[in-house]
Amino acid sequence: MNGASPLLLTDLYQLAMLQGYFERGMHETAVFEFFVRKLRPGRGFLLAAGLEQVLDFLEQARFAPQELEWLRATGRFSDAFIAWLADWRFEGDVHAMPEGTVCFADEPLLRVTAPLPQAQLIETRLINLLHFQTLIASKAARSVLAAPDKLLVDFGLRRAHGAEAGLLAARAAYLAGFSGTATVEAGMRFGIPLFGTMAHSFVQAHDSETAAFRNFAHAQRDNTVLLLDTYDTEAAAHKVVALAPELAAQGIAIKGVRLDSGDLDTLARRVRRILDDGGLRTVTVFASGDLDEYRLRDLLAQGAPIDGFGIGSRLDTSADVPFLDCVYKLQEYAGKPRRKRSVGKATWPGRKQVWRCHDGQGRMAGDVVGLEGDVPTGEALLVPVMRGGRRLAAPVPLSDIRRHASDGLAQLPVPLHGLQESFDYPVEISVALHELAHLADVQMLQAPDES
Repeated sequence: MNGASPLLLTDLYQLAMLQGYFERGMHETAVFEFFVRKLRPGRGFLLAAGLEQVLDFLEQARFAPQELEWLRATGRFSDAFIAWLADWRFEGDVHAMPEGTVCFADEPLLRVTAPLPQAQLIETRLINLLHFQTLIASKAARSVLAAPDKLLVDFGLRRAHGAEAGLLAARAAYLAGFSGTATVEAGMRFGIPLFGTMAHSFVQAHDSETAAFRNFAHAQRDNTVLLLDTYDTEAAAHKVVALAPELAAQGIAIKGVRLDSGDLDTLARRVRRILDDGGLRTVTVFASGDLDEYRLRDLLAQGAPIDGFGIGSRLDTSADVPFLDCVYKLQEYAGKPRRKRSVGKATWPGRKQVWRCHDGQGRMAGDVVGLEGDVPTGEALLVPVMRGGRRLAAPVPLSDIRRHASDGLAQLPVPLHGLQESFDYPVEISVALHELAHLADVQMLQAPDES
């Protein structure tokens, strides 16, 4: 789960192409870039994430002996090629946007410069890692913007698409600004604050709701958050008020209550009134149950007295936008620009940089995608992070990444702070990049076909 994985976690065509490169001696330097072609409906920006796991993968990627024997047994690959794979290592350079950087379509989030077989083989896993966390961080950031002063907790592990997805979703949500997660292993691995309450089954296992509340309070003296909607939400709130003095005499303060179903706006108002009338004004109201940024926006616009939200399935699966149109494309090989010209999928060639400009208020005003050697036109977003297959610095603390993301979100143009879909952030392609694309087209047209 730390990003390292067997190199067989790839697509078959990667190995098929590698054998072709091996047999033709195609080992010259290649440049690949990872970027999103276009934003999906409902997304005005992205938040880059997943770089830490990519760098772990690149440093540790090896073929194990048993994997090479399995490849040999398939009969698809030559013995010489299998022997060559035994020494495969990533020894290239990587430039990337730091995790937590706000980014947009057509902008390379990461650039790999390495011998062609090295840069090629990492494609599948690299996309897999960058795509997922960027997807979830971008989704989570929208809830952060919709409810900036609220406790936001990732509740999505149980419906995530596998264990790794659940762990990395917790990480991505936290770096985007969530307060924490319910996923215990994410607390151990990443140092993410843990939050949790109780399940309906705990209440059902007791003969009375009050007995369940009392038992849980004694078991979790410093984290007494009680679930109210197993039977009758308002009746449960009254039971909490009645139980509070007994618990207080034993040194236990009720921290909060959770609502998990029904009309959350109406129930939150009624429960808040019951708690306040019972002298429990410091007890918080926490809500969960099929929530996303749109529900948060609506509940807060209605004035619902809710202090925090647990967001699960719709976050960890990015339910409204379950994938990004992201790719990892060859932009240069053997010193020549390379360009894909497919209809609707054309790429810009060459080693690129992204420069960001800000207005007088410090907000993002527009980006320029140009060649690495262009005259800078703002803040350069791509920075070197790996050289010769080794990191250039220690891993960035997650708290620092989270701070970087918060700063970036604060600099978004005002329309992107809401959930509007109509605002197009300006991303300009430089003149030099247009010229290089033309040159690449001319070179391809003039290149003789081999007989």
